[in-house]
Amino acid sequence: MAASDPAPPNSRLRKNAVGVLGILFFVLSAQAPLTGIAGATPLSVGIGNGAGAPGAYLLVGIMIIIFAVGFIAMSRHVTDAGAFYAYIGRGLGRPAGTGSAMTALWCYGTVQAAMYGLYGVVVSGLLSKYGHVTVAWWVCAVITMLVIQGVGSFGIDMGARVLAVLVAFEISILLAFAFGVLFTGGGSHGGSISVAASFSPSAVLSGAPGIAIVFAIASMFGFESTAIYAEEAKDPKRTVPRATYLSVVLIAVFFAFVTWMLVSYYGASHAVPAADAALKSGNTTAFVFNAISGMLGSWAGTAANFLLASSLLAGILAFHNGINRYVYSLGHHGSLPIVVSRVNKQGAPWVAGTIQTVMALVLVLPFAISGSDPVLTLFAWFSGVSVLALMVLYFLTAVSVLTFFRRTRADTRPWQTLIAPGIAALMILGVTYLIIDNFTTLIGGNTTTAIWLMITVPVVFVLGLVLNAATKSHAHRWRPGEELEAAPNGTAAAA
Repeated sequence: MAASDPAPPNSRLRKNAVGVLGILFFVLSAQAPLTGIAGATPLSVGIGNGAGAPGAYLLVGIMIIIFAVGFIAMSRHVTDAGAFYAYIGRGLGRPAGTGSAMTALWCYGTVQAAMYGLYGVVVSGLLSKYGHVTVAWWVCAVITMLVIQGVGSFGIDMGARVLAVLVAFEISILLAFAFGVLFTGGGSHGGSISVAASFSPSAVLSGAPGIAIVFAIASMFGFESTAIYAEEAKDPKRTVPRATYLSVVLIAVFFAFVTWMLVSYYGASHAVPAADAALKSGNTTAFVFNAISGMLGSWAGTAANFLLASSLLAGILAFHNGINRYVYSLGHHGSLPIVVSRVNKQGAPWVAGTIQTVMALVLVLPFAISGSDPVLTLFAWFSGVSVLALMVLYFLTAVSVLTFFRRTRADTRPWQTLIAPGIAALMILGVTYLIIDNFTTLIGGNTTTAIWLMITVPVVFVLGLVLNAATKSHAHRWRPGEELEAAPNGTAAAA
C-alpha cells in the first residue's frame, strides 16, 4: 500500500472462519426456502405454466450448473470478497469490475429491501393476530435492521450459527409436508402424483413458462455468494467449488421436489384453480399454507406463518453479509475510501456493515413515508429489478471467464474455460430477454414504471464506470482477485 493511503488499524477478514457447511447455510438462507415456496409457487402455478412449474426449477438448475463450471474454474485463480467485482475485474478490466460491483450492490440491496417489505408485513400481521398490538410494517423493518447490524458485527461464524437454526426449521417443515404427500400418494385432499404432469417437456413449456423460469431463477439468488466468503473460508480452493455445486444441486432439487408435491397435493388438474383462488384473495401464501395445514395439521400452518418471518430474517441477514463484503472489497481495491474495509475484533467488516444498514434504510423509508403498499410496490418492484441486475452480472461473469482464460492460459481445459461459459452466456441472454419481455407483469405495474425500474440497472453500472475513473489514482492498492500479504500493522499490503 502506498504511504499516501491512510490505513485503518485492521482491514483483514478473519481467515479459516467458515467451512463448506457454513457457506452452504449462507447460500440456502439467501434463497429463503419458505419465502421462495410460499411467495413464488402460487404465481408460477397460477399465471405461469401450471402443473409444469416444478420442471422449470430443474431447467434453471441445469443452466446455473453450466454457468458454475466456468465460475468455479475462475475461483481457483481469484480469491476475493468481491466475487462478481473480482471476477469481472480480472477478466474485463477494472472499469467493468467497478461497474459490476455497483450493479451487484444494487442487485443485492434491492432484493434485501424487497424482503424487508414482505418481512414487515408478515411480522406486523403476526403481532396483530397473536400479540393483539398494532405496529406499522416499517417499524418492524427498521427495528430488524438494527438487529441485523448487531448480529453481523459478531462475525461470519456467528451469522452462520444463527442461519443454521433458522434454515433448519423452515426446511424441516417443508420436507415433512413434501414427504407426507409422497408417502400418501397425493395426500387426503384427493390429489395424485404424476411425473409427466410436472416434468414432461409439454408440461414445462405449457402456458407461460417464462414466468415460472423467472421465479426459478429468483430461487437461485445468492448461490454465487460461495465466492464472496473465499477469504474467510477454510481451504477456499476446495471449499468454494464444493459449496457452489452442492448449493446449486440442493436448491434446484429441493424447490422442484417441494413444488411438485404441492401440485400433487391439489392434483395437476386442480392446482391452477387453487393457485388462482389464492392470488385473487390477496393472500397468496394460502396456496401453500392451506396445503401444509391439510397434510400436517393446523399447528403446522400456524408454525409456517412464524417460520415465514424467520425465513425472511435469515435471507435478510445473508444479504447483509454479502453486501457489506462487496463494500469491503471496494475499499480494498481503491474504489472507495480504505476506511470502509476496517474490521472489528471479530474479523467482521463493521464499517461496511453500517453502510449497508444505511443503504437499506434509504431504500425502504420512501415507501413508508409515501404510504405505499409494501408488497405491491416495494416487494414487487425491487424483486424485478434485482433479478434483471443479476442476469447482467451472470452474463458479464461468463464473458469474463472466457476472456480471462484466453488471455492468461492459466487453465486450458476447453469445457471449463470455453464451452461451458459460452453456452451459459447464450442461455443467460435468452433468459434476460424473457425477463425484459415480462417485466411489467412481474412487477404488477404499468409500462412507464417498468421502464424506469429497468433503466436503473444500466444507470448504476455507468455510475460504477464514473467511480472507477474518479479513483484511478488508487488503482495501485490491489488488483481485484489478487491475494494480499498482511502488513505488520494488520492492514492489507499491496501486492
